[in-house]
Amino acid sequence: MQQLAIERKYPEHSKKFRKKAVLLSVIAMGLGQIYNRQYAKGFLMLAFYVYGIYTAVTSLPHALWALATLGETETHLQKVGRLYKQVMGDHSIFLMIEGLITVFIMLVMVWLYIAGIKDAYRTGKLREEGVRPNTFKQTLSFVAAYRFPHIVLAIPMLGVVFFTVMPIIFMILVAFTDFTRDTMPPAHLINWEGLQAFKELLRIKAWSHTFYSVTLWTFIWAFFATITGYFGGFAAALLVQSKGIRFKSFWRTAFILPFAIPMFVSTLIMRNIFNGQFGPVNQYLGMLGIAKAPWLSDPLWAKITLIIVNFWLSFPVSMLMIIGILSTIPKDMYEAADIDGASGSQKTRLITFPMVMYSMAPLIIMQFVANINNFNIVYLLTNGKPLNGDFQFAGHTDILITWLFKLSMEQGKYNYASVIGIFIFIVLSVFAIWNVRRTKAFKEEDAS
Repeated sequence: MQQLAIERKYPEHSKKFRKKAVLLSVIAMGLGQIYNRQYAKGFLMLAFYVYGIYTAVTSLPHALWALATLGETETHLQKVGRLYKQVMGDHSIFLMIEGLITVFIMLVMVWLYIAGIKDAYRTGKLREEGVRPNTFKQTLSFVAAYRFPHIVLAIPMLGVVFFTVMPIIFMILVAFTDFTRDTMPPAHLINWEGLQAFKELLRIKAWSHTFYSVTLWTFIWAFFATITGYFGGFAAALLVQSKGIRFKSFWRTAFILPFAIPMFVSTLIMRNIFNGQFGPVNQYLGMLGIAKAPWLSDPLWAKITLIIVNFWLSFPVSMLMIIGILSTIPKDMYEAADIDGASGSQKTRLITFPMVMYSMAPLIIMQFVANINNFNIVYLLTNGKPLNGDFQFAGHTDILITWLFKLSMEQGKYNYASVIGIFIFIVLSVFAIWNVRRTKAFKEEDAS
């Protein structure tokens, strides 16, 4: 190991290849490769370099101007002869998107530029060692043989960048503007306002009260929605897999039916079932002499109804996964417990539950994260209602994602909605990254 750590010494005169290759690559991408006699690769990289220079000269200044100003000319009326003609001004949103794309392309070109310098250095170093540089055909063969997975992964990665990363960056930028319905382009220009939207949302009492209350309810909702779904599935799995239960396939099929029906259909049906005036649930309660419950009209009852409906829709998935885990638990553990005289509850508490939790914990965390962002059931079942007069455009059952939707689509408060979107993104990212880093597969990758 010590021998490998010693840096190999080269005569001073033999370092000319790598130095000249690096110097030429710094001057222009591809010249270093041409100097290293890799002509096809060099000219290809030189073409990219020319395109990069052309983009930097023709588009980058406009992109930077667009991102800095978001436009300077507002749509206005201009007198042409005896008539006034509407002259379109700058569209701030389009300018922001075009600027982002151009900056992203330039970042890719810079990355290629640095990679070209490193490649020229490595190839020059090989020449000093007496190794002949690969031809273009050999390079293609090497890439096809050893870099094919990287090329295939690069395609969806490009989609992730354009359709996931770019919208996130756009959302973050909007949070620092005054983009609302009143400043909608192209009639008006959007201006940078810095942290103004953050300050108003977090400091102005009317908005901060709504934000903190909705955030608290979002986490309470996510917790109970996750716990009830998991323990409901756990109980159903234990019952279905119990000894002496006949027609297990029938029970499994019957319990999975709620999941087989499209969720939005089930949710809309549940909305009618729990209707306080005409719903069959209250009708049956009335027949039994029990007072009708305000399922969707009272704030507390509406929240309980949400959790009940979510439980009914989510427990089949947990049940199926837990049934699969139960089949992997060694039976000799239960036999040893029987010999020790353990009761059924003790075997469940000391063997079954820990084994299931070991496998299900990452999924439970991700389910919790998904419930924080569970737009469909809240919007379709209650639409955030009942209304709350103390809240800004939010009801008692609104969670952050439904409030964000109302602020953006119904009220045109795009900058406030972006602030909430950033908050949701941070919360979900923290949970997701923490969960991924704790998975066994990730640890194995680190160990290798």
